[in-house]
Amino acid sequence: MKAFIRALALLLATTGIAAGVAAYSIAQRGLSTRTEPTAAEALAARSMRRLATPASARSAKNPVEPTDAVFTEGLEHFADHCAVCHANNGSGDTEIGRGLYPRAPDMRAAPTQQLTDGEIFSIIENGVRLTGMPAWGNGTPDGTRASWTLVHFIRRLPKLTDEDLARMEALNPRTAEQWREDEEARRFLAGEAAPTSPAPHMHPGSKK
Repeated sequence: MKAFIRALALLLATTGIAAGVAAYSIAQRGLSTRTEPTAAEALAARSMRRLATPASARSAKNPVEPTDAVFTEGLEHFADHCAVCHANNGSGDTEIGRGLYPRAPDMRAAPTQQLTDGEIFSIIENGVRLTGMPAWGNGTPDGTRASWTLVHFIRRLPKLTDEDLARMEALNPRTAEQWREDEEARRFLAGEAAPTSPAPHMHPGSKK
């Protein structure tokens, strides 16, 4: 009981500090997401995230065996679902990642790599409030396995090869404009004629 009271008191104190820091930051810098969070904000956010993660989740072991097939599965999933914010290499250096507040983290760096497998899994499954990180868990065994597979892939981010990154780029979602550009490039390299526009319709009574 005493341990619970101490933990609750610590959580309330941290929450109060975080609220104070946020209020001061808003008063000084407004609500723009273009500025970097202060060191105090980052520390308060990390502390609250850790306190909000149950000890059982932090100590959870990854039940998925880290095979080559699992790495490939994680690479494909990350490229298709996560890279739009986090970049293929995990740097967070994307248009969306740079526009979030706080910025999408560089997951190759210590603040992410030093988290336990359970903490990373919890972030993927449950998201993080007041950030751009959504909850991806869907409550199914397949969804849970996919999150654990991503944990393995995130561990490999600092060691990705140029070949890995090229594979991921080919798997990244494409906009309609990108598909059009890719098709034009393919036709050019294949020596195919570009599709011609249909001739404009002429009224029977008009002159050519």
